[in-house]
Amino acid sequence: MRSAGILVYRRRRGTVEVLLVHLGGPLWAKKDASAWSIPKGLLEDGEDSAQAAKREFQEETGLECPAGPMLDLGEVRMKSGKRVCAWAVEGDLDASRVRSNLFTLEWPPRSGKIKEFPEIDRGHYFSVTEAASKIHAYQKPFLERLVERLRGEEQPKSNPQ
Repeated sequence: MRSAGILVYRRRRGTVEVLLVHLGGPLWAKKDASAWSIPKGLLEDGEDSAQAAKREFQEETGLECPAGPMLDLGEVRMKSGKRVCAWAVEGDLDASRVRSNLFTLEWPPRSGKIKEFPEIDRGHYFSVTEAASKIHAYQKPFLERLVERLRGEEQPKSNPQ
C-alpha cells in the first residue's frame, strides 16, 4: 500500500515554514504532538505518484496545490509497512481556508450513532523546528530532506572559466 503527499513550504523573514494539517475526528481533537501530517492519501493502481500527491492535497485541504517545481523528498515506510512518498512545493497558501473531505464513524463508540467528521480539521504553518515536534515521527525525514534540498539551492554555483 502506498500514499503520496505534498509538503508546502514558504520562506518568511529568513525562516522556512511548512504547512501541516491536523488530523480530524474525535480521536485527535485534543492531541497536538504527532497529530499533524503532510496532506496525503492513497495512490490508485497505476497512478503517477506526483499527480496523486497533487490530487490528494486538493482533496485533503480543499486548496489547489501551488504551481511550481516539485522537490522529490523520497519515500518513508510506516511501522505498518505502508510506504509514503512526498514532494515539496513552495507556496504561501491561506492555511485558515483548509477544508477537508468527511469520513463517518460510530461516535461515541458502541453507541450506534454514526457521525461525520472532517479528515483534517485545520492547517497551520510551522517553522521546520516546531513542525518536527508536531508531525508524525515517520514523516520527520521529509522535513530533514526539505532542509537539505533548500540548503543545496543556497550553495554558490561554481563558474567554470
